[in-house]
Amino acid sequence: MLSNTEENYLKALVHLTIEKGLKDAGTNELAQLLGVKPATATDMLKKLKTKKLVDYKKYGRITITSPGRKHAIEVIRKHRLWETFLFEKLHFSWDEVHEVAEQLEHIQSKKLIDELDRLLGFPSVDPHGEPIPSSKGELKVKPRITLAEAALKTTHIVMGVNDDHAEFLQYVDKVGCKIGAKIKVIQRHAFDDSHELEINGKKALVTAKFAQQIFVA
Repeated sequence: MLSNTEENYLKALVHLTIEKGLKDAGTNELAQLLGVKPATATDMLKKLKTKKLVDYKKYGRITITSPGRKHAIEVIRKHRLWETFLFEKLHFSWDEVHEVAEQLEHIQSKKLIDELDRLLGFPSVDPHGEPIPSSKGELKVKPRITLAEAALKTTHIVMGVNDDHAEFLQYVDKVGCKIGAKIKVIQRHAFDDSHELEINGKKALVTAKFAQQIFVA
């Protein structure tokens, strides 16, 4: 049994490595993602190393071991299935599901999660467009680009978001940039790198920061 905090660290390492395509992660990167001080992250990494869940040396890069990866992917699977359940069955909005799923993801019953998966029809992505690992521990990350990298005047489909904070998702709703929306970058303005968009036929102007958080294909 791992603590909720230990599971959150492993989950963050999978996000930084497998999902972002990096070979390993740095302590500062991990601390920033989790919102803690580097010294706090270092203390936790020592504990995880003792449990053989990470490989780590002081001032070095961090790699997650096979047992650590397996455990983290199980937590990610539970989190994203709960988000999907809350969104599809209990009618939570997509900006409400993350916080509740953070609590539910630590439930240990494998049977409950497998039945939840079956109830939902074995979904492949969560409400934010993130891939849901299979019951066999497979996490399939599809190639995708951000809106900031998208070719001009070419129609793309919104595939996901890189920020699940409620304030950001509420703004995405306001702009109309939901999962599945057809989107086209009409122009990027050199002065401030703002993006002039066409979303499902409607015009919108967004910041470069916003464009960097939207995944398209």
